[in-house]
Amino acid sequence: MAMDDSRIWTAALVVIGDEILSGRTQDKNIAQIASWLGVQNIRLREVRVVPDVVDAIVEAVNTLRARNDYLFTTGGIGPTHDDITVDAVAEALGVDVVVHPEARAILENYYADKGGVNEGRLRMARVPDGADLIPNRYSGAPGIRIGNLHLMAGVPDITAGMLDALTGSLEGGAPLLSDTVGAWVPESEIAGLLMEVERAHEGSQIGSYPFFREGRVGANFVVRSTSPETVKSCIDSLCEGLGEMGYDFTPGGI
Repeated sequence: MAMDDSRIWTAALVVIGDEILSGRTQDKNIAQIASWLGVQNIRLREVRVVPDVVDAIVEAVNTLRARNDYLFTTGGIGPTHDDITVDAVAEALGVDVVVHPEARAILENYYADKGGVNEGRLRMARVPDGADLIPNRYSGAPGIRIGNLHLMAGVPDITAGMLDALTGSLEGGAPLLSDTVGAWVPESEIAGLLMEVERAHEGSQIGSYPFFREGRVGANFVVRSTSPETVKSCIDSLCEGLGEMGYDFTPGGI
């Protein structure tokens, strides 16, 4: 994986499937893709969940791929009639759908002792014209990579395997660093301090995460930046500010 410290690299995710929107299936791919991207020094900036409708997928793909370095999709690349992601992405890109010869060979080998390749299974060899394959060590059917798009399975375990196959292949930026300080204080009472410290440190982000424990209200404040000096300075400023306001604080979080 190449690294470019001069800018932030971003990604978006389109989660495709009526079963997600109906609540019958709980998505697990957002978290695992976000975590994996973080290791690649790429930031997941936005996620959209869309139904199994071609127009909805086309609109989401074209919108999100235009404003991010990478776009991932999950779901809709299986063998059934409602697996329409390949068709929708091909339409979004203005290319034809073709049967990828390597994908067909992979499927023929995988299903050789499982009844062979039928019409439904062959659908999993269809790709937008010009695409490459993402290996799938679990079920044979590969993922698809074309331009800055990565079409992946909806099944989390299969998605994890595809991510593993992609590890180190995407260009990313500087690592996002973080540190935490916690305090037994309602976050509303120090909202001004948080804003002041963040504005004073260019390139920083401060997240506030409140909690209620043992009958007390508190919060952890997470500082993020690509600069270790900025992270340290932010944490020091927060601790100083909390102390001046009379609040005890805990470096590393509570």
